Amino acid sequence: MPFEIVRNDITRMRVGSIVNAANQRLKQGGGVCGAIFAAAGAQELQAECDGIGHCDVGSAVITGGYKLPAKYVIHAVGPIWQGGNHNEEALLSSCYTNSLHLAKERGLSSIAFPLISSGIFGYPKDEALRVAVSAIAEFLSEHEMNVYLVVFDRASFALGDKLFKSIKTYIDNNYVDEHTEHSRQNDHSVLWFEEEYRSEWPIKTASHLSLSDVFNHVGESFSEMLLRLIDESGKTDPEVYKRANIDRRLFSKIRSNPAYKPSKNTALALAVALELNLDQTEDLLRSAGYALSPSSRFDLIVEYFINEENYNIYEINEALFAFDESLLGA
Repeated sequence: MPFEIVRNDITRMRVGSIVNAANQRLKQGGGVCGAIFAAAGAQELQAECDGIGHCDVGSAVITGGYKLPAKYVIHAVGPIWQGGNHNEEALLSSCYTNSLHLAKERGLSSIAFPLISSGIFGYPKDEALRVAVSAIAEFLSEHEMNVYLVVFDRASFALGDKLFKSIKTYIDNNYVDEHTEHSRQNDHSVLWFEEEYRSEWPIKTASHLSLSDVFNHVGESFSEMLLRLIDESGKTDPEVYKRANIDRRLFSKIRSNPAYKPSKNTALALAVALELNLDQTEDLLRSAGYALSPSSRFDLIVEYFINEENYNIYEINEALFAFDESLLGA
């Protein structure tokens, strides 16, 4: 998966480079910075930083990783939050962009970031997250790299309050637990239940399809349906697999193997990349042997974004992570 939000200790990430939320003097500090220096070997890392001497806000420099699993440490200096009217967003975005380009210049295939400036620098966590995701997504639209955003625990991650409440309301209104679903199918109340809630279910009826559609596409494998939908959308292959948050190698496997069966997460990611509506998403899932379920919180969150016509997979994954669900992509 090219971009993934993970819960971990950044000093344990086995990647080409980890990013240190540094200060301008490149001195060992507290928090993430202190942990990185300690794990790398503070004396050696500080000596190399002293040789560099200084780093401007919004900029980044690179050093060795020493005792860390990562080969390099990229030191990015984020802005101190001053209310949002002092160019903080542009400077924070620049931290991510400059770090990513430094990693690319060194030929690295992977990098792990903390949520820069969201600690003692006071940047609001939900805003810091939005800037991070936007900058990383923009880079990945043009380049190939595995990028991780590392949060130590759930308390350090904040989804926007309005979005969180909207998603939670949607789940509460549409969730059917497995026991209720099973009982519904086995007692006389089934007809009442279906009539009451039919309009809320993403059920595809025969009226949505012409007879020629049915015969033309009967028996399509997932790969065949996907390639047809890509052709119909006018999108390019790279555009689709990047928007789906899957790597080129996996997409190549899907394209070259008509019998390929993806994971449900990958199938849904490709539906999002193609901006399919709910009926079309159901059809694509069905070709791979899956379906959306009202008893799955994961499914309902993805369904919420499709109904909202929000096909930004990084925003969807932010929400899935906040609700402790698996992410879309490979």
